[in-house]
Amino acid sequence: MPAPSAPLLEVRNLRVEFPTRRGTLRAIDDISFNIAPGEVLGVVGESGAGKSLTGAAIIGLLEPPGRIAGGEILLEGQRIDNLPHEQLRAIRGRKIGAIFQDPLTSLNPLYTVGRQLTETIQTHLGVSSQEARARAIRLLQETGIPAAEARIDQYPHQFSGGMRQRVVIALALAAEPKLIVADEPTTALDVSIQAQIIALLKRLCHEHGAAVMLVTHDMGVIAETCDRVAVMYAGRIVEVGPVHDVIHAPAHPYTAGLMGSIPSMDGERDRLLQIEGAMPRLTAIPPGCAFHPRCPQAVERCRVERPELEPAGATRAACWLAPAHTTSSAGVVA
Repeated sequence: MPAPSAPLLEVRNLRVEFPTRRGTLRAIDDISFNIAPGEVLGVVGESGAGKSLTGAAIIGLLEPPGRIAGGEILLEGQRIDNLPHEQLRAIRGRKIGAIFQDPLTSLNPLYTVGRQLTETIQTHLGVSSQEARARAIRLLQETGIPAAEARIDQYPHQFSGGMRQRVVIALALAAEPKLIVADEPTTALDVSIQAQIIALLKRLCHEHGAAVMLVTHDMGVIAETCDRVAVMYAGRIVEVGPVHDVIHAPAHPYTAGLMGSIPSMDGERDRLLQIEGAMPRLTAIPPGCAFHPRCPQAVERCRVERPELEPAGATRAACWLAPAHTTSSAGVVA
């Protein structure tokens, strides 16, 4: 998808830190990316890579003592990371919608689904209670809730997990936001329901013209849903590009490892590949390329010098073995 001249969301050199008694831990380390209007960007990586923290920083919901220590976040050209709490709260919901992993944490068990939807609509759109209720019913119908006129007055516990997630999607779209941040929106659901929710999210965002940042660890969801994908490792983006190119021709060994761990439906692969080791703790991120202790292709330069994102075929990769680095640095690869 060709990106327009003005991205909807721009993240520039974002750093997120956690001050501790033993020093400051850097959880997000100088990442930059953008999302165009109507585009779905997937953010993928193992647990601890920094995916959810990136989403939380954009929404303005970092848990203390976590804080944005550097960089900028711009929505429609306006910087939002330094706004006062009340201004950011007004933007959150109106311009940025959020879908979280567990719908029970997003819904208030004491209020009916209809009350939560209509309050959100009235807060951000300033319509009458009758108009808000009519819009809430339409949203429930759009998200596939049967008998929406009756179910709007039910409580969250009266819905199944898949239906609750549909309600959360309706809630995220209630004020017609420009950006949806979806953090593992299908992880808590059955596989058959996952496919329905992903198809629903993709269709609704296309119809409403919203851009989506989809945080997940599931490359299958990425392949099915996204236009582009950013692969994160140890708080940094190690590869970013069109989803087809990242999946079928990964330029970074970590991306290749993630792809190799997916079962093949055609039976061509006898064994799944395994990435040895584990994601480094924030207190023990190695020098050079953070992935080098787990990388079977690592050379000496990987251990001492950190690569930056550079063009690597159709994608951009932070790897000394990627085409851009190997062609510009003769003799680096032994």
